[in-house]
Amino acid sequence: MKIATFNVNGINGRLRVLLRWLAEAEPDVVCLQELKAPQDRFPEGAIRNAGYGAIWQGQKSWNGVAILSRGTDPIETRRGLPGDELDSQSRYLEAAVNGVLIGCLYLPNGNPAPGPKFDYKLEWFARLTAHAAVLLTHQLPIALVGDFNVMPTELDVYKPERWMDDALFRPEVRQAFHELVAQGWVDSLRKMHPHERVYTFWDYFRNAWGRNAGLRIDHLLLSPELAKRLDGADVDRWVRGWEKASDHAPAWVRIHD
Repeated sequence: MKIATFNVNGINGRLRVLLRWLAEAEPDVVCLQELKAPQDRFPEGAIRNAGYGAIWQGQKSWNGVAILSRGTDPIETRRGLPGDELDSQSRYLEAAVNGVLIGCLYLPNGNPAPGPKFDYKLEWFARLTAHAAVLLTHQLPIALVGDFNVMPTELDVYKPERWMDDALFRPEVRQAFHELVAQGWVDSLRKMHPHERVYTFWDYFRNAWGRNAGLRIDHLLLSPELAKRLDGADVDRWVRGWEKASDHAPAWVRIHD
């Protein structure tokens, strides 16, 4: 099974890019973030014609997450994180696909920091960590996949000294990520590339893609039961160079049966 995450940065505006990548990479499960489309504007027909079933949680102009599965429909198990019934932002979706529980997430950016947006990010992160701990008690094959908006270490950012005060790299956010992983989750990309600068995001400004001035903010965390089956992990970085591409590239893990 190949499980991928892709922040598409507007699913309708970049549908051609998504469909081309699906045809070429043939992932079995895909978690999408930043749909930037209301619920009724999700391109379900085009996705189904590409061979994928889908569930999604849209939101006008911002946010939005979806789970695609090749040849079958994901079985939805949760929509939204527990812990705050008033939180209306579309950032978490969970489903079972072929024996694996998939949590698709889009963690808040948090800038400017400090401030209300940063506080919301830390609160959301705490809710995710609490839910992740409950998931692990079930001892199932689980993947928490998506845009975490955090660079966990200095190896995950092209010039760490320039990001010290950014909400994606502040000590509080990195600590939250490390506490989440310490529950027993395996950071699959780092596991397979322990010493490499592996990036998943390149800004549209200052020729970041051309200079490889990237960030690793998209992560695929595996439960111990699933991590035993980890067979590979990488980034389809060339997708970032396509015309009208997202500023993210798809990242994926391969799990053997």
